[in-house]
Amino acid sequence: MGGGLVVKGMKIGIGAFIDESTPPPQVIGRRCEELGFESIWLPEHPVMPVSTRPPQTSVSDRVFENQQVPQWYTRIPDPFVTLMAVAAATSRLKLGTGVCLVPEHEPITLAKTIATLDLFSGGRFLFGIGAGGIREESEAMGVDFRRRWVMTREYIRAMKELWTKTESQFEGEFVKFPLLKSMPKPLQRPHPPIHIGAGGIGPSSARALKDTVAMGDGWAPVAVPPVRLKQDLAALKEMCAQAGRDFSRIEITIFMPIELDDPRETIRAYEEAGAHRLVFTLFAPQLGEAELENVARRYLQT
Repeated sequence: MGGGLVVKGMKIGIGAFIDESTPPPQVIGRRCEELGFESIWLPEHPVMPVSTRPPQTSVSDRVFENQQVPQWYTRIPDPFVTLMAVAAATSRLKLGTGVCLVPEHEPITLAKTIATLDLFSGGRFLFGIGAGGIREESEAMGVDFRRRWVMTREYIRAMKELWTKTESQFEGEFVKFPLLKSMPKPLQRPHPPIHIGAGGIGPSSARALKDTVAMGDGWAPVAVPPVRLKQDLAALKEMCAQAGRDFSRIEITIFMPIELDDPRETIRAYEEAGAHRLVFTLFAPQLGEAELENVARRYLQT
């Protein structure tokens, strides 16, 4: 199998919490490609404060048992270094961050890292972005939690300048730099696609939709059921029309989709709602336990 395109073109990806207890990233990535997955998405948490509580999101109950941060959530390696290892072992698999916590980085060096990864992977990088949902982590990384999305928007604007211009400069509230040259440029033009990895059930969806229109090439909410997704995409389509954006060029990815009993029905329901990609999350995947193979059997061999 190859390509990862199934049932009228739905793309199927894997979100993997790789750490030192799992097979190496190049082994997992190679197996994902062999099985026919279209993409692999790696999460990010640079640090995890000892005294912290899980984020209050629509998926917290699915991920955090007894409202405690599990050990695998504290052992996440750097996604960009890990994705480069995956890139070296594969040739077709798309490489995504699911998601990069943008305000916890310095934007000039982040732009350089992404451009380098995209160039040497042959233009396979998908830039899934978020702003962070754990207050204690944001504060430890020097981020004003209340303004994390304001910072993220400005960082993305500055990074686009660095990616798309031979000489670039920027003057903002959080980012300021004189006329600079930043090489290499990403292989993808004008830059790797930016997927707004925020939103779900709750008020965050409205903000995420606005950000998608303003700066995104895609929207990637978590655990949104098909019925709600259809409603959100109707709103997104209207917002695109008002802003003069082509709604048909925005790619819709669903992390941790709500599964129905029949995988074909799951795919069909999300496809009819307007999704283009489903990403199934594996926590500390082990190849010998058939977890990865089971997802492939259910969603790539239907």
